[in-house]
Amino acid sequence: MLERASAWLRRVDLSADLDDLPRSELTFSDGGRFRIEIPEVENAEVFEVMLRAADELGVPVHRVSQGTGITSLTDRDLREMHVLGAERGIDVFLFIGVRGENGSGAQARSPAGGSSRKRLQGGTQLLFALEDVRRALDAGIRGLLVSDEGLMSVLHQLRELGEIPPDVAMKTSVAMGHGNPASARVLYGLGASSFNLPVDLSLGAIAAIRRAVPIPLDLYVEAPAGMGGGVRFYELPEIVRVASPVHLKFGLATEVATDPVGVHLQSVANLQVKERVRLAAVGLEVLERAGLMGAMSPAAVGSAVPADGG
Repeated sequence: MLERASAWLRRVDLSADLDDLPRSELTFSDGGRFRIEIPEVENAEVFEVMLRAADELGVPVHRVSQGTGITSLTDRDLREMHVLGAERGIDVFLFIGVRGENGSGAQARSPAGGSSRKRLQGGTQLLFALEDVRRALDAGIRGLLVSDEGLMSVLHQLRELGEIPPDVAMKTSVAMGHGNPASARVLYGLGASSFNLPVDLSLGAIAAIRRAVPIPLDLYVEAPAGMGGGVRFYELPEIVRVASPVHLKFGLATEVATDPVGVHLQSVANLQVKERVRLAAVGLEVLERAGLMGAMSPAAVGSAVPADGG
């Protein structure tokens, strides 16, 4: 019944979700098949708390990401986060703080606003977003978490023109909602260095996306409460096998929302990041029992552009 539609996908070198779950032969540039990412590291204080928790539990952290946004951080915050990452060889990815949801329009905040909440509304918001980028780059940050395709395209062009450093890496936001191989390939073509998968994709859907693009994939092992929760700890061996190279992200299904963080929420954000690190320790035990710890990248990475695509 679907022969012609399947043939069309094959003509553009794509596929439906895969049933045979082939092993990915792609790795990070250091040969690793997976890395650990701790999300919701909202500012320098949360970063420091995360580092102490990681040291106590023996959890190697390769990357941190943030949701509050660059806009809400001072220049000092940005410099401190850069230094903390550089000292430990941890890639730091900061979200663009300018988004539809905090603009003057109504649609992005409406019940039907959907993905427009994280996308830019109008050319002036695009201008403001680029100012966020300028501030982050001036502070030494080289990882950007992007939720708007147009902004990603502009940044990619600026990178190719030499206006921004060539080592700037762009990670797509899970809030974009892209979850099929064609969308992944489009974002890769727009300059994405890392593709954030929706939290609930099947292994077959993940395998189809891995077949379509060579860049690292990012996947929540425990999804944040605002994304429906859900845990995938016992799928970890198969996730690594199918999705490599993959960043394993440990959210918190029972979290209290702290994004955007501020002084009034600092203690909660500090406490919750410790639990995210503990969940990462749980995930690493699953991988250790499966004999896969040797497939992890070395703890000190020190490079915001993680994959060789080969």
